[in-house]
Amino acid sequence: MNGAELTGQVRSHIADVPEPPCALHTHVVAPFLNMRRAALTDGFALVAHSSFRDFARQLAIWNGKYSGERPMNDASGRPLAAGELAPGERIEAILLWSALPGASRHHWGTDVDLIDAQATPPEYRVQLTPEEFSPGGPYAALAGWLDANAARFGFFRPFRGVLSGVEPEPWHYSFAPVAENARRALTPAVLHEAIAAAPLLGKEQVLARLDELHAHYVAAIDCP
Repeated sequence: MNGAELTGQVRSHIADVPEPPCALHTHVVAPFLNMRRAALTDGFALVAHSSFRDFARQLAIWNGKYSGERPMNDASGRPLAAGELAPGERIEAILLWSALPGASRHHWGTDVDLIDAQATPPEYRVQLTPEEFSPGGPYAALAGWLDANAARFGFFRPFRGVLSGVEPEPWHYSFAPVAENARRALTPAVLHEAIAAAPLLGKEQVLARLDELHAHYVAAIDCP
């Protein structure tokens, strides 16, 4: 992937999958569909609640949280008021759950947020919270299946809360053979170029700390 692909500014590396509807890196489509077929055999309607996400979408998420227009939570899931936090505190709070624009693994098309459509109650609004994937949650059984089977298809959880700066995300799976190359290619210099040209709230503080933020929230993952 080139710099524009790594940072989600173009989608030349992405293919649209009609069923289940999602957008993935061209080399991830077949492994994902193979995993979905295996899940269906075991009774799980595996779908990607989120797949490829471009830079503009990640920028909207970031700016919405930074400004207080979108909800923001602490590490325990409790709501935070953006207006009560200093700029540096806002940045840290956002990065617990959301990536910097240009640094989201979803830009690569290698990463998917997975749910079981069959286990989703009618009219239910998916939150993607740890509770949904814990015992008693609608996706607890799927979490167990993925823990046991995802690696057979090349997928792993990059955010388990062991080495990663991001909080544990039991729904987030990544296709290692492509994602690891992308992670190594997304250097601080590549990320700086993308952010410097964007209307990012808190940009001055982010750029001043970019090497540190990259090391903690981009480079540090729970490796496959």
